[in-house]
Amino acid sequence: MSSLEIWLLALALAMDTFTVAITSGIIQRRWSGRTALSVSLSFGLFQGLMPVIGWVCTRYLHGVIESFDHWIAFGLLVFLGGRMIYEGLKGEESTHHFDPSDLRTILLLGIAVSIDALAVGISFACVGITHWEQLCFPVLIITLVSCVLALLGYILGIVFGKRLHLPAEPLGGLILIIIGCRILYEHLVG
Repeated sequence: MSSLEIWLLALALAMDTFTVAITSGIIQRRWSGRTALSVSLSFGLFQGLMPVIGWVCTRYLHGVIESFDHWIAFGLLVFLGGRMIYEGLKGEESTHHFDPSDLRTILLLGIAVSIDALAVGISFACVGITHWEQLCFPVLIITLVSCVLALLGYILGIVFGKRLHLPAEPLGGLILIIIGCRILYEHLVG
């Protein structure tokens, strides 16, 4: 795999991360260094960790994970998206809104948007990456690109969230559900 291919792969993997980070920023509408760091690191680390897990599992469970990883991503994103829509439509008097600064939420989103990276790890094993040393560079690039795009997405979301007075939670929930459906569709049809 060439360096250009690795960079392009990292960008492709980070697109869902970027979109979900924008959604988190739109909902939050205010800068929080802690949340920005948590979103960026969580999303980036999960994007980097999943190919490693996929690569390792390919040696022991070839083909098993690939048969259901898309269902896991779909289920997590639809659950979180549905919860966001429900809480956003309950009304302003409700105090239990979707909180993109909550560490549990950030971790669940990080896992959900990085499930596709498991398949990348499987593909690494299939294209001849046989040693940890060969895996380090692609994983480092994937992690770095995802961290940077998550941070950029979060900042852009805050900027747009302040300017646009959209129903952020229902809109964000819809975006998560669409991403989940796209992941499921690509795996079932593609």
